[in-house]
Amino acid sequence: MTMTPIAPRVALFVPCFIDASFPEIGVATLQLLERLGCIVEYPFNQTCCGQPLANEGDQKNAAACEALFVQNFAGYDYIVGPSASCIHHVRQHMDAIEQTDEVTQVRTHAYELVEFLHDILQVRDFPWASFPHKVALHNSCTSLRSLQPPLASMSEIRGPAFSKPKELLANVPGIEWVELERADECCGFGGLFSIFEEGVSAKMGYDKVDDQRRAGAEYIVSADMSCLMHQKGCAQRLGYGQKYIHIAQILNGDTV
Repeated sequence: MTMTPIAPRVALFVPCFIDASFPEIGVATLQLLERLGCIVEYPFNQTCCGQPLANEGDQKNAAACEALFVQNFAGYDYIVGPSASCIHHVRQHMDAIEQTDEVTQVRTHAYELVEFLHDILQVRDFPWASFPHKVALHNSCTSLRSLQPPLASMSEIRGPAFSKPKELLANVPGIEWVELERADECCGFGGLFSIFEEGVSAKMGYDKVDDQRRAGAEYIVSADMSCLMHQKGCAQRLGYGQKYIHIAQILNGDTV
């Protein structure tokens, strides 16, 4: 007798900046997970995971965010969010609250979207998707150097080259990859860094979008919309025409 696999029960975590400014990415993530057979639930009382407060050293207020996060997301098979930096905070830095069994369960069951698709579901085909454009890939610093395991290889470390985002996008018809000169160099966003070091952050962003323009990219795709938000603003200020899109939107077959 062949047993039917049990669909994973997934809690969708939509980071606060995506909820406020890019809700279409949350919708694309939900639809994509459901297309792939997951039972997806959205805890309606979710708010910020506490990352900005923790990064600033405000452990007292970060604790309140973290406690609410655990209250909302405890007990699920997986917690999936389309942001490496937020998932990194949950997994590695959600320590402003007492580390109960419930907290540990939440922290160890949180996954960034690309790693969940690539490593857990192990899906490679997205037959509903196509994207006939010249595309450059941006991997955030967090997805390369903080999230463990990383989403792609780092240029400063000798070892086998790999890219989980590109493996997922490999079977999407129409994509023509263009390569950047300094593909994994920081774009200058860095969350609070872009506020406290505005001039340096902007110059780093201008360098990044210049590189994209020289490469002839029509679209820049990434698993981190925070970086793309910064780069989009830099490109618009310089009058450049390239566009920015989250990987969830391409894999979900969204029209652009």
